[in-house]
Amino acid sequence: MQRVALIDYGSGNLRSAEKALVKVAEGGAEVAVTCDPDVIARADRIVLPGVGAFAACMSALAGRPGVIEAMEQAVRGRGAPFLGICVGMQLLASRGLEFGETPGLDWIEGEVRKLDPADPAIKVPHMGWNALTHVADHPLFAPFRNGDAVYFTHSFAFFPEDPADVAASVEHGGRFPAAVARGNIAGVQFHPEKSQKPGLALLARFLEWRA
Repeated sequence: MQRVALIDYGSGNLRSAEKALVKVAEGGAEVAVTCDPDVIARADRIVLPGVGAFAACMSALAGRPGVIEAMEQAVRGRGAPFLGICVGMQLLASRGLEFGETPGLDWIEGEVRKLDPADPAIKVPHMGWNALTHVADHPLFAPFRNGDAVYFTHSFAFFPEDPADVAASVEHGGRFPAAVARGNIAGVQFHPEKSQKPGLALLARFLEWRA
């Protein structure tokens, strides 16, 4: 049975992500909520959730001894598939610009910056259901089609330096990335655990994905 490490570093959406993963696993995978570096280093797949501010989440993750090093070993060393959710996706960036500049994991070059809609009537945070656009031909995102709606709640977004790393987009006073992917590393700005059938389909696909 494959082992999925769901990284526990105090993130607010940890339990809802766990419930969704357990549901789609249907007993075919063991989902471990953990901050144990040994468990993470040996995991077959890794999920990093996240809600809140970039700097606080990066500080909390770095504050778990050995966790980032274990993630590096599993994901970048062994090639274990990785999925970041919301701020968990943003932490893939080189840096975040929320409350000053904070270094990220730098697994996908780029920066996280505040949404700045051209129309002042468009509200930030971006909250609620919104349709995906420009969905890439990527095996992980095969459950999605342009126009599929998923659930967002955020004020900042990750803008990769290389447009090829963007796997899907969304419009909210301008276009910004809704998903990123590079090799065995992927992330989604939306919350699949709150996105009903499309979100659960993505998580199920992640458990089968081979990069």
